[in-house]
Amino acid sequence: MTSAESTSGTVAVIGAGIVGVSTALRLLRHGRDVVLVDRLEPGEGASFGNAGVLASSSIIPVTVPGLMTKVPSMLLDPLGPLYLRWSYLPRMAPWLLKYLGNATERGVRHVAANMAPLVADSLFEHLRLAEGTAAKARIKTVPYAFVFPDRAAFEADTLGWGLRKEHDIPWEVLEGDAVREAEPELAPKYGCLVRLAHQHGIIDVPGDYIKDLARAFADGGGRIVTAGVTGFLRDGERITGLATEAGDIDAETVVVAAGAWSARLLKTLGIDVPLETERGYHIELHGVSVKPNHAMMVADGKFVVTPMRNRLRLAGLVEFGGLDAPPSPAPVKTLMKRAEIIFPGLTYESTTDWLGHRPAVADSLPVMGPVDGHPGLVLAFGHHHVGLTSGPRTGRLIADQIVGRTPNVDLTPYDVKRFA
Repeated sequence: MTSAESTSGTVAVIGAGIVGVSTALRLLRHGRDVVLVDRLEPGEGASFGNAGVLASSSIIPVTVPGLMTKVPSMLLDPLGPLYLRWSYLPRMAPWLLKYLGNATERGVRHVAANMAPLVADSLFEHLRLAEGTAAKARIKTVPYAFVFPDRAAFEADTLGWGLRKEHDIPWEVLEGDAVREAEPELAPKYGCLVRLAHQHGIIDVPGDYIKDLARAFADGGGRIVTAGVTGFLRDGERITGLATEAGDIDAETVVVAAGAWSARLLKTLGIDVPLETERGYHIELHGVSVKPNHAMMVADGKFVVTPMRNRLRLAGLVEFGGLDAPPSPAPVKTLMKRAEIIFPGLTYESTTDWLGHRPAVADSLPVMGPVDGHPGLVLAFGHHHVGLTSGPRTGRLIADQIVGRTPNVDLTPYDVKRFA
């Protein structure tokens, strides 16, 4: 700890997912008094059910050029990656127009340039965060792979792979028999595998990983309050704490790391963030007969397959339908069918499924840093599909800023005032 660091005043962190827990643990290690607040137990939100992949190569947004023309076929494909609750469309239309408006080469380049600093060295960042905790044993060095029907399908994405090359992300391409050697159980229809090993890995059961980190936070003197946040305490424009279902919490600084629920909270302060939930699904196959050697992005289905302890998790797809609607059966059926397609000899003993909420900001960049006009308020949410990958670095950057250190990444591109 340097003499310039602040060790006074309580910090309240809203959100017990990977971003919130990482921020809280980092602040605790800086010597701050920290309260972690969530309506759920740690690791029970989006961090519970993500694909579990640490992917430093994930710098390309969903909003790529040509997306608009592909949406109808995605919606009509019974095994497609996109689902929509049509009754929700009028409500999400303003956000959707902004979101699709960023599906340009310029937009993709802007996102890639500003996501690269957050996801780089993700494996190292997790190991650093989890050092000295039970969570460290859940971090596995496993290569990540994109699988394609053939090399032409891989080479068709010149923008995405060109940007990865510009950002010094290495990979190797396997074809034919080499694919079969790398993944013997993979269906013959997949003839090209692009392997990324540098700074890639998996978290074995992400929800339990977050719980291990939260337990280390509590054992170190941090406080965990399981209660819904109902509002902010204020002295004029200054944020002085939280109102929760369990009572008020006084705090010098409040960090909003509530994922897809963050925009609802901020509206009570008159702060408008164009954020929607990308409803994501997973299925888990327990007692499974195949154990892939890679975590794999299946490019033609836009979902990820991750080997975990005695199970296989298939996660991904996107459904637009808001925070409150119940799960839809179609995405779960699609993932089940896709599992049988990619692994023709697959058998398993039982299955479970899950729905979670990715926080999708309209320009595909997270919202991070202090808020002008609201002293004491700091934001850390909106990481789309890479919350797990970027969570520890985000937590470190936010904690450094709060205690008076200069973050080693410029946070200007993530400032909420870009929406003013």
